Order: sequence, then structure tokens, then C-alpha cells
Amino acid sequence: MFMTILLALLAALLGLLLCFAGYRLFLVLLPIWGFFAGLWLGAGGFSLLFGEGFLSTVTGLVAGFVLGIIFALLSYLFYGLAIALVAAVLGGSLGFAVMLAFGMSPGWVVYLIALACAALVVFIVLAFNVQKYVVITLTALAGADLVIIAVLLLLGFVAPADLQGGFNPVTLVFEHSFLGTFIWMILAGVGLVYQVFSNRKYVFKKEHYTEAWG
Repeated sequence: MFMTILLALLAALLGLLLCFAGYRLFLVLLPIWGFFAGLWLGAGGFSLLFGEGFLSTVTGLVAGFVLGIIFALLSYLFYGLAIALVAAVLGGSLGFAVMLAFGMSPGWVVYLIALACAALVVFIVLAFNVQKYVVITLTALAGADLVIIAVLLLLGFVAPADLQGGFNPVTLVFEHSFLGTFIWMILAGVGLVYQVFSNRKYVFKKEHYTEAWG
């Protein structure tokens, strides 16, 4: 019980920080996002090609981990690539979620559509120079996600063990609770608007990125 409460409080704290201050925190988080983007791409691609579960085999885990390390290093060394990876994660996640919402089962078709959405968002972000707003949107959504998970943990609807293996209980909220979905949307929207207005005159650059990582 104590560990559940502690985990919920940590999730709530991190969620609020991401939701309302994610743009500036993202300087430190960029290589971490790069790692998870590579992990998802490597392990997800392996599972679809060979019919194995996501991260269910040692080979798939190694493939995802190696690609994740490579992406993390590239994100640390190349600021532009880091921003592109952030945009790709946002586009791929949204594309994947939309396909599942329309009743499509996870498979190589959905995976390819998610990759196409990722490429499209990367193009839009870089072509129209809207990196700032992509980061703000992604952190606001992720922060709201974590806050809802914290509430579910505290109310006993989700146990810490349920969070293993990449399971996101917020998807269940979307499917079964209009109120929960509405609260998530309001929280994410408020965080997004707050970040936009609080960062009107602040735009991080390559110099800030280097300073953040020493």
C-alpha cells in the first residue's frame, strides 16, 4: 500500500511538472525520449516481422535496447535530430491511437501507418519551424496522462504491477469513462495553454541544450 501511494505521488508530481513546465524540462529529457523512440521502433519492428510479442523475447529486447541507445546518443549529439525524434514519437503515437480507435488490430499495417504519421509530423515540424509547440503539446498530454494514472493508483483501480510491460491504464479510461476522458482533456488543455503563454518569449536553442547537459 505504501509503495502504491508513493508511486502515485511521484507520478502525480512528474505529471504536473510535465504538464505545466514540460517545455523547459524537455532540454534534459530529449535523449531519454530518443532512447524510448529507438526502443519502440526496434522492438516493435522485430515483434511484427517475426510474430513475437512486444519485448517478449530476448532478441526483441536486445534489438530495441541497442537501437534505443543509438537514438539516445544521436539525440544528445545532434539537437535537430532530437527534435525530429520528439515529433516522430508524437506523430507515431497519434497515428497508432487513431488506428486502434477505428477498430484496427495491431499489426504491420498499423505499424506502417504509424511510421507514415511520424514522418508527416516530422516534415511539418521542421518545414514550418513549430518545434516549440510540438514539445509543449507532447509534454502537456504526457503530463495529463501521468496525473490520471496517479489518480487510478490512489483509487485502487490500477495496481503497480499493472503498469509493467508498457500497459497504459488511461486507454481504459478513454474506453469506459466519459468523465475521466473529459478530465484528461481539460488538464491537458490547461497545461498546453499555460505553457504557451508562459513561454511566449522563451525559445530554447542549441546553446541551452548544451548547457543543460553540461
